[in-house]
Parts: sequence; structure tokens; C-alpha cells
Amino acid sequence: MTLIPEQLIPGATAVGMVFKDGVILGAEKRISYGTYVVSRSGKKVFKISDRVGAACAGMVADMQILIREMQSLIKIRELELRRPVPPNSVAKLMSVILFERRYFPLITQVIIGGVDDKPSVYVLDPLGSVIPDEYSCVGSGTEMAIGVIEANYSPNMDEASAKDLLVRSIRSAIQRDAASGDGVDILIITKNGSKEESITF
Repeated sequence: MTLIPEQLIPGATAVGMVFKDGVILGAEKRISYGTYVVSRSGKKVFKISDRVGAACAGMVADMQILIREMQSLIKIRELELRRPVPPNSVAKLMSVILFERRYFPLITQVIIGGVDDKPSVYVLDPLGSVIPDEYSCVGSGTEMAIGVIEANYSPNMDEASAKDLLVRSIRSAIQRDAASGDGVDILIITKNGSKEESITF
């Protein structure tokens, strides 16, 4: 098996949090291979369905193909069930796909967030581990971002407070992680639907 040199694995900072009425997912926009910045407008936050989204870190091709496959499978399942697929089922299906590929893994870490009876967040590694949590960070900027979140997080935050904390955590990572930068893409999911935002700085 050929290993990818560490300097060629893109850095990133992706964050997911539960707040009072839903979940918020965010990731910065920079895509870099080693010391070369490939793009300043990369997208690492994706909608999987109307009630579930994902924020990713790692190889861009791997995260794109994984999300595309998930979107198709969840759409088919929702047509069969005639109801939305809950976030825990989406996370479990993604873990099965990742585990099936364990000998030639998709090099991406994923935060799944969504709303069913209550909002929830799940973290997946490239081999398919699923860890439920109230908040999480993945990528090369994790250490900086998680410190900001742990010092200020509350599960009873409103949407505005959650958005402010997410942006502050990613900003702190950008200041110290050269592989992260150029703004933040945000996906907010509540029982009333989802909305996407983009902040450039």
C-alpha cells in the first residue's frame, strides 16, 4: 500500500456544535498541499439532506465522493421510507461505507450534524468510528479551535451565540494553523430547515 506523504495531506479546521434549537457546522475555505495554497474558496461543508449536514477535513476528492454517495443513498432511503432519515442513521450508514473501505481508506474526518427529535452531532474517522458529542473539531487546526469552544460552550446557546462561537473558534485556528484560512462556510440546521452562509476574511 502506498502511503501519502504527510506534507501532501491538506490541513483544515472543521467544527460542529449543538445549540438550543439545532446544529451549526462550519469549516474554513483554504485548500493547501504542503506549502502551496491550491484554493482560497474550497468548500468543506455540505448538505446531505434537508435535516442533516457534514463538515469535513482531509483530502478534498475523498470528502466530495463520500458526500456525493451519501446524498444519493439518503435520497433513495427517504423515498422508500417517505420520511426524513435521522442524523444517527446517516452517521451509521457513513460509518459502514468508511469501514468497508478500511484497507484503502477515504482520507477524511467528518462531523455529521442534524436535527430529528433533538439536535445531534457525530464525529467519524477514516475507518468508520462513530462518536456522538455536543461539539467537535476535526483537522489540523483542532487544538486551537477546541480550546475556544470548551471555554465558552453551552448547549442552551441560541443560534446567534453558536454562530459567534463557531466563527471565533475557527478564527483562532486560522491565526496559528497555516493550512487553514480565507474565511468560513457555515451550515445551520433547525427543525424549520437549513441555511448556508459564507464569511470571508
